[in-house]
Amino acid sequence: MGLKGFVEGGIASIVAGCSTHPLDLIKVRMQLQGETHAPNPAAVQTLRPAIAFHTTTPGTTIHLPQQPLPVPAPRVGPIAVGVRIVQQEGVAALFSGVSATMLRQTLYSTTRMGLYDILKQKWTDPNTKTMPLASKIAAGLIAGGIGAAVGNPADVAMVRMQADGRLPPAQRRNYKSVIDAITRMAKQEGIASLWRGSSLTVNRAMLVTASQLASYDQFKEMILEKRLMRDGLGTHVTASFAAGFVASVASNPVDVIKTRVMNMKVEAGEAPPYAGALDCAIKTVKAEGPMALYKGFIPTISRQGPFTIVLFVTLEQVRKLFKDF
Repeated sequence: MGLKGFVEGGIASIVAGCSTHPLDLIKVRMQLQGETHAPNPAAVQTLRPAIAFHTTTPGTTIHLPQQPLPVPAPRVGPIAVGVRIVQQEGVAALFSGVSATMLRQTLYSTTRMGLYDILKQKWTDPNTKTMPLASKIAAGLIAGGIGAAVGNPADVAMVRMQADGRLPPAQRRNYKSVIDAITRMAKQEGIASLWRGSSLTVNRAMLVTASQLASYDQFKEMILEKRLMRDGLGTHVTASFAAGFVASVASNPVDVIKTRVMNMKVEAGEAPPYAGALDCAIKTVKAEGPMALYKGFIPTISRQGPFTIVLFVTLEQVRKLFKDF
């Protein structure tokens, strides 16, 4: 029974991940809008005190050239981002990093769905056949955290491959595949780079899994208990869309920070743009305001809604096929 839950959840997750990949790519590009990095202080040329205050003629003032303030690029919506990607990079660019998505779903989602199913079977009351909401949330937190730790390398590769097209040609990483991305990261930046942002990935996955899986089961039970609809496609779609909305609201701030930390480019001998998740969050809020943590929310809900619907509708159908196994 345990293995069956992993197989069912894995199949449903891969189908959902691949079908909504373009929306996820647009979300990542939007989350990176407005991101700026301050110049390395060591690289900034400063005047020595002897030169700065020495004047040959009393009353002479040294005028330093003032650098013009950078003008922030205008922020655009998901449709405009999608059109720009197609115009500048081609239609195929909408599926940049899809191999990483497949690997991520295979590692992360298969693990979390299987573990959640096992915990749900163990914690469900045998008499009432129900499970308290608190237990569902706890099961989601545990399953999501473990799944994220397993799938983090694929998650880093996916973010980088999706964001590569927004960089100038000279700065692009040009990964050939998810395997190439993981291999090059390990060689050039060390094995630890594969778990960059892992704390954020784990936190996000715990929030998403707890809110997504637990709320789906809860909404589905409520609909069936109140006899609003029968146990069929309509119930599955309604419950999954509601679950997708809850998951989007809960996870978007962590997702923005995770995307930026994973995508940051660390040059040899230079300090990284962000010292960590908290540093990234503080810099983001200071530079762009608190609502920057909800950048990409429209494509997040636009992707999370269809993803959750496809995930659970496919899962229910796969369960019917595997019912006799």
